[in-house]
Amino acid sequence: MKQILLISTLLTLSASATAQLPSAMEVGSRMYPGWNLGNTLEAGDGNIFSTNAAGNLNFETYWQSTKTSQAVIDFVKAQGFRSVRIPCSWMMGHVYDGTDVTVHPDWMKRVKEIVDYCINDDLYVVLNDHWDGGWLENNLASYNTETAEQLKSLWTQIANEFKDYDEHLLFAGFNEPDCNVSNQPNAQRIAALESYEQDFVDAVRATGGNNASRILVVQAPSTSIEHACNYLHMPTDVLEGHMMVEVHYYTPPQFTGVWENNSPLYFWGAANHVPSGSYTQYNATWGEEDYLYNQLKMMYDHYTTKGYPVILGEYGANWRNLGNAALQKKHDASIKLFNRLVCEYSINHGAVPFVWDINVANQNGTGGIMTVIDRNSLSVFCPPAMEGILEGTAAATWPAISDIEQIETADPKEKQSSQLPTYNLWGQPTTDSQRGFVIRRGKLILR
Repeated sequence: MKQILLISTLLTLSASATAQLPSAMEVGSRMYPGWNLGNTLEAGDGNIFSTNAAGNLNFETYWQSTKTSQAVIDFVKAQGFRSVRIPCSWMMGHVYDGTDVTVHPDWMKRVKEIVDYCINDDLYVVLNDHWDGGWLENNLASYNTETAEQLKSLWTQIANEFKDYDEHLLFAGFNEPDCNVSNQPNAQRIAALESYEQDFVDAVRATGGNNASRILVVQAPSTSIEHACNYLHMPTDVLEGHMMVEVHYYTPPQFTGVWENNSPLYFWGAANHVPSGSYTQYNATWGEEDYLYNQLKMMYDHYTTKGYPVILGEYGANWRNLGNAALQKKHDASIKLFNRLVCEYSINHGAVPFVWDINVANQNGTGGIMTVIDRNSLSVFCPPAMEGILEGTAAATWPAISDIEQIETADPKEKQSSQLPTYNLWGQPTTDSQRGFVIRRGKLILR
């Protein structure tokens, strides 16, 4: 039977006894809701391995106009966010010796400053290697040893820079690794990605310190929920319960604005549809409440219940100006509901949602924009989205699941603890002579 009592206490005691950072499930329970510092540290000119004496610090305002400050992060915290995802480029103009990929110290210093702004506010941080000119994410046709060495060099540098940070800092190896060919999953590309993700995990763990138990986030092929559930094999790790899996959610793309194909959708959710008239063509016909729920339920079944909570690293929908009060009301309600249910369903299923935010305070008419916070004026730009995020978070409950899933009686034929580590209820290693309740392979066992 499922065991939900004493879980938090047992995990806390285990962490202190073994001097490890808390588990992924415990950290995830403190992280929601999350916000993206979008179009900022990942911005650039697409030039891979290009060098610059100053580390191209100007790229921070290449795609948006506000230099990140403590005041910006303070405002984000004040809105109720508990985590910041920092999409970050490294290879794209921030190395100073070409293909040897040594990160320019000026860039590393700036990244660290922004991480520290978040840590100062007791926020959790997910720091990644974003698109980065596509140096690796768009080049997964096969596993390449030279590329692997560059990847390991990059993450060894990052990990060493942040080695002493506690569980508030998480590392994510990639962003949206392209594992499709002609919109179909490709086995060879997925295999290459999984090999690179293993290199990422191994490189970070090898640096020691808090990195030995830091939460590491691995990306599903194309950050697709279907690919995550059907194709992804998680990397091996030196310890259990300290990895998360990342997916993104922009569905249906005609509503979110990621891909409109000349057929935009303005109204999402059954209660927000236009019932009649010419604007019925703008009602979503798929990808609504039930679809969203089932997608997140799939992630819960495949990952959360197995001790891998989920990072919903990006989601969002373009907020549009329809120029008609009645229609605008329905569209605003659609934006609010979308954000509310993404947050509520994510958190209920052990996933931490991070809204995408690009800091462009202009709705662009019916084209819309994916901005929640105006960093220039330190104000909320899209109230429907912000209201939805807060309401969805308030309505949700992190699942009562941990590494301890059930109580069972020990099987005398099971391998001995020399091969399967066993712990007492205080999280301390124990021997086969221990009688009573012990923890083995994530289960509470009576022997």
